[in-house]
Amino acid sequence: MSTTALALGALIAVAAVVFVARPFLREPVAADDRLVEPDELELRRLELAEERDRALAALKELEFDHRTGKVSDEDYRLLVGPLRRRAAETLRALEPRAEVARERNLRELRREPS
Repeated sequence: MSTTALALGALIAVAAVVFVARPFLREPVAADDRLVEPDELELRRLELAEERDRALAALKELEFDHRTGKVSDEDYRLLVGPLRRRAAETLRALEPRAEVARERNLRELRREPS
């Protein structure tokens, strides 16, 4: 009886190991390894995200330089405005409905009498 139980336990253990290892033992399919080329919209979104990161990093560096005294108050005021505008523009452009909202605002402005 104990030999039968031991053999049955060993058989179940081997079956469990084979079941768990099966995905690692199969041959890889070539289609699984292919990268999908990003489309034009995704490339534009990536460009905007990079621009946003550069603008925010420049703002952070300018703020640090101003606080440490490397940049004067006058120079800081001259430089911070354009950097903030650039960061805000890229953030707005990255919003999912930014283009739709912008078009709607332009249509509303055209309808209103000047």
